[in-house]
Amino acid sequence: MIDMTGELLLVGCGRMGGALLDGWLAHGLSGAKVGIVEPNTASHASFEERGCRCVTGVEDLPEGFRPSLVLIAVKPQMMDALLPDYRRFVGRETTFLSIAAGRTIASLEDVLGAAAVVRAMPNTPAAVARGMTVLVANAAVDVRARDLCTDLLAAVGETAWIEDEALLDAVTAVSGSGPAYVFHLVECLAAAGRAAGLSQDLAMRLARSTVEGAGELLHRSDDSAEQLRINVTSPAGTTEAALRVLMGDAALEDLMTRAVEAAARRARELAG
Repeated sequence: MIDMTGELLLVGCGRMGGALLDGWLAHGLSGAKVGIVEPNTASHASFEERGCRCVTGVEDLPEGFRPSLVLIAVKPQMMDALLPDYRRFVGRETTFLSIAAGRTIASLEDVLGAAAVVRAMPNTPAAVARGMTVLVANAAVDVRARDLCTDLLAAVGETAWIEDEALLDAVTAVSGSGPAYVFHLVECLAAAGRAAGLSQDLAMRLARSTVEGAGELLHRSDDSAEQLRINVTSPAGTTEAALRVLMGDAALEDLMTRAVEAAARRARELAG
């Protein structure tokens, strides 16, 4: 249950913003407490049906509107043009929560000034309430605001806080980009099935169902990923033969390490 005394302003209600909104409403937040700034007017009716106030621009909000939290869910390249218009909300009672990738707390402070700022990195499984979000805050964010940010992001999955913002590049590389790695694993496993003689449809069905099921088993089990791997690996069996290839010379581990390093390096470049 999300208990929020003030109002929340959601800036941008695309895929991630929409997933967050769905999670909040499902966890008891009243739509009447949510204001949405979304230029795409085609989506306004569905939001308004759930009690939310929708406008196309910040200038359309009432003069006295003072949200407790402004959540910025727009593409990073839109931030420079958009953020200055939100300086009007900077004050002791308002926290800014940004999920824009690559935009550091310092870059937000440069525009907003002395604001309470939280930076968060969610991932796309938030759309099915199985996301993972890591958050970091500046010194102006108090315990009450931290708790509110935790509640809002926990509505779509798990959360964790870090104190060193530099670690968010690694977080981005592992969990932010990580779903794409899993989806590519499904593609590769299906391609290997086709190479072994399976039809395209059956190979994809097997690959997809296997990854879905393995993920659910991992979710439900108290065993570690290592132990689950051991459990399915019979001595001298087929799985062991395959793992000799994947784990030989740390082949898959090395490949994944290089992939994460590349993603983290790009995250640092985007942060400037």
